[in-house]
Amino acid sequence: MAISHIKLLSVPVTDPDRAKEFYTGVLGFELLADNHMGPAQRWVQVAPKGAATSITLVTWFDTMPPGSLRGLVLETDDLEADVAALAARGLEIPDGVQNAPWGRYVRFTDPDGNGLVLQATAGR
Repeated sequence: MAISHIKLLSVPVTDPDRAKEFYTGVLGFELLADNHMGPAQRWVQVAPKGAATSITLVTWFDTMPPGSLRGLVLETDDLEADVAALAARGLEIPDGVQNAPWGRYVRFTDPDGNGLVLQATAGR
């Protein structure tokens, strides 16, 4: 097998502009592309700075309704600082920071209800 990495993950959203603002403005991702693909579709691609894997914010998969994604895990080296920055940008983290044997994490959702986890893995 010559598979080297995960290139792209699709996140189902209802409004590409609102989702783009969340992923870039709140989470601080870089906007990699925002291109029209015909009359009714757009290719909006975002990623954490320097990441090998990026996200495309999709509206065209009938089998992936907006808000259906769960368990998108983001890694951080400074959970407390990132949680403070997210709170300052208006993101609600209802359960606060959680402790686990493997590290610490917070759970939150994007504007469509897709479930994300921001974690700091212990010993990393």
